[in-house]
Order: sequence, then structure tokens, then C-alpha cells
Amino acid sequence: MAKDVPPEWHEKICHATLTTGANELAGVDDPFEQYDPPRGFQLLLEINDPEDAERIFQSLAENGTVTMPLQQTFWATRYGILVDPFGVRWEINCGHGPETTHAQ
Repeated sequence: MAKDVPPEWHEKICHATLTTGANELAGVDDPFEQYDPPRGFQLLLEINDPEDAERIFQSLAENGTVTMPLQQTFWATRYGILVDPFGVRWEINCGHGPETTHAQ
């Protein structure tokens, strides 16, 4: 599609698809004149493996802003909050494994 867009758009993502198991999430860059920064929501990503949580958190935080570093909490092995470079706020949660029980 490079021939159909201005040169400053050659590094943009036309379409992106994230697949996890049988689920798929797709997105697309809006043309600059139609872009509004995201607001009023955040995404919560539940991850089972602490190493995956660390890797994903660091990837999303690259060139973004960490609001709460990824850390252990009373409800999770790892939990953190960040704003990615596109202004999307993420919560990453890696709960305790099934072997851990919590008092309710």
C-alpha cells in the first residue's frame, strides 16, 4: 500500500492482528486527520506465566510510561500498570497459580 499513502505513513501499521488461542484482536491506524488519543478506558491483560508477564510488560512499556512497576501484590504474582507509546493504558495481571489459596 506504500504507493497509496504519503511517505510519512510508510512506517505506519495498516492492519495488526493479535491471536491468542482461538481468539483474535485486530486493529488499524487511523489517518492522522481522524486520530483522537484513546481515553476513558484501559485494557487488562491476564497472563498465566510470570516470565510472560515480565516480557509483555516490558514490550508494551518500551517508549511508554510505567505508572506502576510490575511487582508482586497480595492478589497477584505480578501486577503493573503502564501507558504504551500510543497512549493506551494497560494493566498486566499474573495471578497466583492454582496451588495458592487466598482467604476471602
